Amino acid sequence: MFEKILVVCVGNICRSPSGEYLLKSLLPHKHIASAGVGALVGKPADAKAAEVALEHGVSMEGHNARQLTAEICREYDLILVMEKGHIEAVTRIAPEARGKTMLFGQWIGQKDIPDPYRQSREAFEHAYALIEESADAWAKKI
Repeated sequence: MFEKILVVCVGNICRSPSGEYLLKSLLPHKHIASAGVGALVGKPADAKAAEVALEHGVSMEGHNARQLTAEICREYDLILVMEKGHIEAVTRIAPEARGKTMLFGQWIGQKDIPDPYRQSREAFEHAYALIEESADAWAKKI
């Protein structure tokens, strides 16, 4: 089924690494990674995102943001995006990936997960709560 899962957001420093590392903890037998459609290439996870994740027992230490490419898309069985608009962004980069691209929030009412970048700690906590709920739902489906 889905052995290789890619989590995508914009900068690849807040939401997608949170989703990546959370899914890795829930699905340790799967290959899970992340990338961004407008990545801040080489940057570590955002400090607030890393702090909130760590408070939930998830370490994002060693994360380096990377840009989504068509080649990366081809490597994965399932691509999970944070917002409906990201589906179009992925499709522009790799049209052939459209059929395997779904919302991270698919199983929680097809919710978009808002970008907390440069916002309050509460925004990071809210985004993380949605990511956690979504990851749990995906773990049950996969």
